[in-house]
Amino acid sequence: MKLRRSIVAPIAIAFVVLTTGSWMLQQGDARANVYLQARLLQEVIYHVREHFVDEVEPDSLYRMAIDGFLRELGDPYADFLTQDNLREMTIRFSGEYAGVGIQIGLQDNWVTVISPLPGTPGQRAGIRAGDRIIEIDGESTYGLSLDQAAARMRGPKGVPVDLLISRMGVDEPIPFRIIRDEIHIRSVPAAYMVTEDIGYVDLVLFSESTTEEVADAIARLRAEGMRALILDLRRNPGGILEESVKLADLFLDAGALVVETRSRVPGESRKYFARTPEKLDGLPVVVLVGPYTASAAEIVAGALQDHDRALVLGQTTFGKGLAQLVFPLSGGNALKLTIARWYTPSGRTIERPLRSGSIARSGGGPDDVASGDDAPTFRSAGGRPLHGGGEIRPDIVLDTRRPATPDEIELDRAIQRYGSRFGEAVFQFAVQYVHDHPGLKPGFPVDSALADAFYRALVARGIELDRALYDRANGALLDYVAFEITRAAWGEEEGLKRANQDDDQIRAAVELLSKARTMEALFRIAEEQAAGADRN
Repeated sequence: MKLRRSIVAPIAIAFVVLTTGSWMLQQGDARANVYLQARLLQEVIYHVREHFVDEVEPDSLYRMAIDGFLRELGDPYADFLTQDNLREMTIRFSGEYAGVGIQIGLQDNWVTVISPLPGTPGQRAGIRAGDRIIEIDGESTYGLSLDQAAARMRGPKGVPVDLLISRMGVDEPIPFRIIRDEIHIRSVPAAYMVTEDIGYVDLVLFSESTTEEVADAIARLRAEGMRALILDLRRNPGGILEESVKLADLFLDAGALVVETRSRVPGESRKYFARTPEKLDGLPVVVLVGPYTASAAEIVAGALQDHDRALVLGQTTFGKGLAQLVFPLSGGNALKLTIARWYTPSGRTIERPLRSGSIARSGGGPDDVASGDDAPTFRSAGGRPLHGGGEIRPDIVLDTRRPATPDEIELDRAIQRYGSRFGEAVFQFAVQYVHDHPGLKPGFPVDSALADAFYRALVARGIELDRALYDRANGALLDYVAFEITRAAWGEEEGLKRANQDDDQIRAAVELLSKARTMEALFRIAEEQAAGADRN
């Protein structure tokens, strides 16, 4: 996100003209209409300030006017930024700040969690992707901008923030008290060999160090014998646009289009190209995506898919395809405003159509906004059909979520009543378990002894669960506990290795890559599998 170094404040100019050159209002041209509307606004503010039944601070009237018309734009990413807001946003994009550690978006005017970032207080407390944050420190988040919500959740290290969460499948809102901590986010928390010759890289964020981290991870894995790669973007909510272009450059030849921004302002329409020769010698790549793959992550997935440089596997992405700029204003303030839409090299828009609160609903897109059966079809560089209509749809759609049993649903509801207390209990149990088992080795079993120890730890912390229900439905819960123990003992990468052992999407990617030595072979095998599935 770049600061525009100079910009004229049109409302301020209009007010000056009204007082020193009101003759222009007689001209009847477009400019006169603008000045007339500015005078009307000034008159309304004057009467509210002087005659409204309750006294209102004059400065707040102007802020309310600004907030009101930005809200009416239907742009969930537009925001008026004070000096403090601007400073906090800059800190956040640097990747180091004190807060909760979650990426958020707006859905239906509510602040919604896109993804908790690994190793942060938000993840440890049990915040989940899809959670709706309905209150922050007792105040409703309805109608807040993303920057306003983020500013409320950031704060001094060690100071708690209270969140009230609405979660699908849970009847009552869930309280969370989360202790803020310093957030230092690595873009690549894990990179390892899944098999003797297939590597795995988990990319969770696009920050200033992303491309360097990914390049280093790939170089290390290639030295270990990697001939094919799984790039996991399923937990990646996006980040810096320039880093997504640089990352795509690792995979694409110089001159290949990565992404295009289209704006009604000609100067804001741009094309971003790869600048250097491909670094990976054509090794086969599978990119994993899902509902929480967003923004810059969708740019990379779309670019590699359009250029036939990766097979995309998983679930349809989030669909955040709008570009913002920050415009400096007088008094050290700034305006963050959507100025363009992003398009993949084949011409597909990334922005999901008809999402409530999105300008894609109110303003429509220049072309590719239909969905479902009406969605246009595009072609990759090699002629493969690609689905348009917003978002990135995988080449192989694979939803591996297993429906929960009635007992699992009941147990989960019982757990959620305790909010962040349960997440804290899991974290503390994992740390204590590692301390009490000095001979623990990776791959330790999840057995009845572990189940009993964890249940006793919950009781000691005042978390009361029906023991019979716990015994019937604790399979997924104990897998999560084992992940936390593994992470506490050996770090994020080892924890993710354990969690990924039973990941069907990774298993499917490995199966495809094990049969393919080239991208062409990978696409052919995927097409044969799809044809076989259709026949069945």
